[in-house]
Parts: sequence; C-alpha cells; structure tokens
Amino acid sequence: MSARGQKVQQARPNKNQLLAMYETMLLIRRVEETLMEVFSAGEIPGFLHVCLGQEAVPAAVAAHLSQDDYIGTTHRGHGHALAKGVDLNLFMAEIYGRANGYCLGRSGSMHLADAGHGVLGANGIVGGGIPITTGAAFACAYKHPGRVAVCFFGEGASSQGAFYESLNMAALWKLPVVYVCENNGWAEFTPQSVHMTVADVAQRARAAGVEAEVVSNDVLAIHQVAGRAIARARSGEGPFLLEVKCNRWHGHFVGDAQKYRGKEAVAQAMSDDCLARFEQELIGAKVLTAKKAKELDQEKREAVAQAVEFARSSPMPQPGDLAEGLYL
Repeated sequence: MSARGQKVQQARPNKNQLLAMYETMLLIRRVEETLMEVFSAGEIPGFLHVCLGQEAVPAAVAAHLSQDDYIGTTHRGHGHALAKGVDLNLFMAEIYGRANGYCLGRSGSMHLADAGHGVLGANGIVGGGIPITTGAAFACAYKHPGRVAVCFFGEGASSQGAFYESLNMAALWKLPVVYVCENNGWAEFTPQSVHMTVADVAQRARAAGVEAEVVSNDVLAIHQVAGRAIARARSGEGPFLLEVKCNRWHGHFVGDAQKYRGKEAVAQAMSDDCLARFEQELIGAKVLTAKKAKELDQEKREAVAQAVEFARSSPMPQPGDLAEGLYL
C-alpha cells in the first residue's frame, strides 16, 4: 500500500476476473431486458427502472467487494444487487412481489435489500441511500475494520443536502466509504445542464475534502479506479468519489415516452454499449471466443427464464403474514 495521497496502481485483472465481470454484465443486461418485457405485460406491480447501458459500473465495482462489504443503491438498483451476488430466483420473486422474495414481496424493485449479501437496500428517495451507506461505513470503522461501504447514486442526488452532509462527515472521520456516481446526464427528466452549474460531481466532492476521479463508461477503467478507491478505504485512508460518465438507454422508468429527449439523443446513448465493447475487447485479446460468448449468453437467458418461472409460481403474500418480520 502506498503512502497517503499516492495513487495505488491496480494490477490488470486476470482472465478469470475478466470473464467474471463479463458474465456479470451479461446477466444484468438479460435480467433488465426480461424485466422490461414482463413489466410491460402487466406481471410486475409498481414502477420499474432499468440500468441498460450502465452495466459496467456494478460489475467493475463489485469485483472488488466481498460478501461482508456493504452497498447502498438507488431506484435503478437491480444491477448493483445482482453484481453483489444475490440469488437470482429470490431477487426475481421480490420484484414480482411474492412472499418468498428477499423482503417477503414488500419491497419490490425500488427497495430490494438483502442483509446476507450486504445489500442495504435500493431507495425510492433520490439521495436517500447516501446517508444510510455513510452510516454503514461508520459501523465498519467502529466494529468491523477492513470492511467497506459503497454507495451508488446519480448526479441528481448530488444536489440533495444529505450528499454534502454525508461527504463532510466521511471526510472528517476518514470513513471507509466509496461514493460511486453514475452520471448518465439525466435527473429523472431533467438534463444536467439545467440543474447543475459544474461539469462534474467530482468537483462537489473535492470541495468537501474527498478525493475524486472521473472515468468513462469503460469496465476496465472503472475497475482500476474502483480498486484503488476501495483499497485505500480498507486501509483507513478515508472516502473517495468515483464518477462514471455513462448513458441511460431508456426513460426514467419503463413506459416513459421520453418526450423531453429526442430520438437522436437516444440513439447516441445506445451507441455507447459497454457490454458489446467489452465483449469485442475480450475476443480480440483471446480471453473469449465468439462461440463461448454465445454459450454464455444462452446460459444467462435460461437462468433468467427459470427465475421468472420461479417467481410466477411463488406464493403471493397473505394478509395474515402482515406482521411477520416487524418489531412489535
């Protein structure tokens, strides 16, 4: 470990690590595509927010985390939970609102949590996960040295007061927390240029005394910086903010007509395909073959289809179970 203030150089991931990240991205892609289909068919209650186009972030960051580490996430949090290793069947059952889901079918998409994998929960409140994850980082420092907490959020959340309060405390107390801003340029329906005067959220973090870095939507670039950030957090060097400039392929929620966003802008966003680009890089480096890529794709599709059938056949919550899991 380098001295404080020096950049820790992360070794390039080996073949197994590269393939693991690719498989994670592929799983997230197929899950989100499938969820869009079944939600549009009326099978899932509530709202649904997918992270298509942003799969590189959870895959690259989670590659550095253990099951004991914590993550806090957002209303667009499926990818983060999947990358952290939650069971696909139980995940799908929760999205479907079934009694055997992770939260007994009560959280659905926007509040899914799993303490066993350190998933503190998705959050329907913009920026709501930031203070929660900062609190988990305090618990790590106080009770579990060596553990870290990672908080995912969008650029819109950086305008919430909780963002500044949390970063200030994390900097003061050198908490083991890494803030990951998935800056897709849209705060729900509002472009960044309308609600922010600075180009990067990283500028706001540095003002609070938190080291920060901005990277593109490239899985290897994210992996390198995330690895350095998480390593320094584990060693007691304090918080870090990683900002990823990525693209949201679809609207704020599934069914959003995106009247505020032209077709050309959508097409441009979808041209930035982090998964396809990574796949071609792996094939070019002879880490992956086109045949193996197809086999893995089919494997993920089958796993997702099985998870959907598991959810469909799972029991609905019953009124008599309303108090289960509650402190009375």
